[in-house]
Amino acid sequence: MTLFKQLLIAICLFMIVAFSGGFMVSLESSRNQYVNQLRAHAQDAATALALSLKPAVDDPTMMELVVSSIFDSGYYARIRIVNPATGKVIVERHATPAATAPDWFVKLIALEPAGASAIVSRGWRPAARVEVVSHPMFAIGKLWQGALGNLGWLLLCGAISFLLGAWLLGRQLRPLDYLVEQSQAIGRREFLSVQGLPATPELRRVVQAMNQMVDKLKALFQEQAERTEKLRVESYGDSLTGLANRRYFDMRLNEHVSQVEDASSGYLLLMRVNDLSGVNERLGGQKADALLVAVTDVLVRQCFNHAEARHLISRIRGGEFAVLAPGLVKEEALQLAHELETALSSLRDTGASDVSPTAFIGLAPYSPGDSAQTLLGLADQALSQAETQTEQIWYCIEHSAVDSLEDDHHVWYELLDHALAERRFQLFFQPVMDANDLSRVLHFKVLSRVIDEDSQTLPAGRFLPWIERFGWSARHDLVMLETVFEQLPRHDQKLALNLSAATFSEGGALNEAMELLKRHAHLAPRLILEIGEEQVPDQQTLEDLTRRLKDLGYLLALQHFGGRFSMIGNLATLGLAYLKIEGSSIRNIDHERRKRLFIEAIQRAAHSIDLPLIAERVETQGEFEVLREMGIEGVQGQLFGDPAPWE
Repeated sequence: MTLFKQLLIAICLFMIVAFSGGFMVSLESSRNQYVNQLRAHAQDAATALALSLKPAVDDPTMMELVVSSIFDSGYYARIRIVNPATGKVIVERHATPAATAPDWFVKLIALEPAGASAIVSRGWRPAARVEVVSHPMFAIGKLWQGALGNLGWLLLCGAISFLLGAWLLGRQLRPLDYLVEQSQAIGRREFLSVQGLPATPELRRVVQAMNQMVDKLKALFQEQAERTEKLRVESYGDSLTGLANRRYFDMRLNEHVSQVEDASSGYLLLMRVNDLSGVNERLGGQKADALLVAVTDVLVRQCFNHAEARHLISRIRGGEFAVLAPGLVKEEALQLAHELETALSSLRDTGASDVSPTAFIGLAPYSPGDSAQTLLGLADQALSQAETQTEQIWYCIEHSAVDSLEDDHHVWYELLDHALAERRFQLFFQPVMDANDLSRVLHFKVLSRVIDEDSQTLPAGRFLPWIERFGWSARHDLVMLETVFEQLPRHDQKLALNLSAATFSEGGALNEAMELLKRHAHLAPRLILEIGEEQVPDQQTLEDLTRRLKDLGYLLALQHFGGRFSMIGNLATLGLAYLKIEGSSIRNIDHERRKRLFIEAIQRAAHSIDLPLIAERVETQGEFEVLREMGIEGVQGQLFGDPAPWE
């Protein structure tokens, strides 16, 4: 039983005992008073009747009339006139009044009739004796009415006291509810502080202590997250420009280009600063560093205008930079090269460099499944070709492996518009296994395939960039949600579906998705919604989103995590289902100590907020053994099963 109920019951019992005691004392006092009144009433009636009968002591008829008038005017059980000499009854009247209270109350009160007598004289001799017995029923009726009145007041005062006591107790004990909510929030990986301190000194001290503990936990977690972010920056960042370094570039390039499932075709851009060593000798090291920073600003600013080119910008060595742009088509790649050429020309005018051109650019296309080394060779070949030209500073090399369909805007528009309208998508599923028990499937990751005109399925990496380019991401998400909800009743497994940032950022699309989720809320425990790290909205929007999903019974998870570790501190308040670590951070972890240190830091931070970790794209037994040893809860990759239709 809760403390609130115990205190409320104690207050009620105290009130009942207090009112009952007061009621019984009042009732006994009233009873004694009525006993005395009954005796006085009988005596007064006997004396008055004796005086009234003195003139008519020899007239029996008159005596009977007088007795009747007295008897009918009061509450009497019996009145009689007796001859004192012979004991003969001269006149007698008696009656039993109607009950004015329940029998149990009459027995409880036990009020007996009270009698009195008086002598009627003839001269100095007694002529008759008057005997009067007052009936107690009148007094019992009055006592019963008083008891009902007291009971009514008791109930009224009890109800008022109960409500007032419940309100006061609720107000006083409300901080305890906040403490419970704080404790439960910590279990949900949230850190809450009670803002308003209670007035009660004891509770105030408890709340202050709890707030201090929560603040300490939050600070420790934030400190750990900052240390891990610093480790990531030192391992994968370039200290001069703030871009990714060669190690991180190689890791992401191999991960993105070599895998077929989610990767899309695109372009690799290499940029080399012209005569950097000469600038260093002629102008000094500080000028050379300033030039690299200026080139970085130009590169980042121009790439920001192309969403596909923001994917990965790196300084790979000395004066060489690389941009990996998945989803970028040839027309857009050439446009980016022109824009960079124009922007870089201004550096010569500002004195950042004393040579012209400031840099050279090489472009090479790629398709999913290409070799990363081959792609780098092609890009380097294009860069060398650009350095031999005089008419422009860039060169784009052709690559026969790129399917002509990839750049055909009209073909993709017709194909995807038709597929979305008629829901020509097929679901593929990849198992996510329990790392400690490979016989147990945590859930299945849902992947989409579009069915082309030849009834062939195309992986998401090929068509998703075009869906984003056409602004149909939210439309695709709704089709996927509807398809998944149709598929869920066919089995009892749990699924995870990725949604795009467009669905969460567009008000109309979000409301439509929420309405669809609400209609299928009975399936919420079996569907986890995922969002990519690169698509995470601002903190307030993310908190509102997770709250709305929780209200419907759904959980949100974050996938492809690893590039923005600093944000893990903000995840503590969201109550996410899990984090999925991106595959590039997992690749060859059994041979690369830096990656292991980074994943261990993520694991410690996630464990401190009870957030499960799942590793993506685990492909070797060695990687799996290391991850399991580190305490990763789930694994996903070709080692445990390729994506396939549901059987």
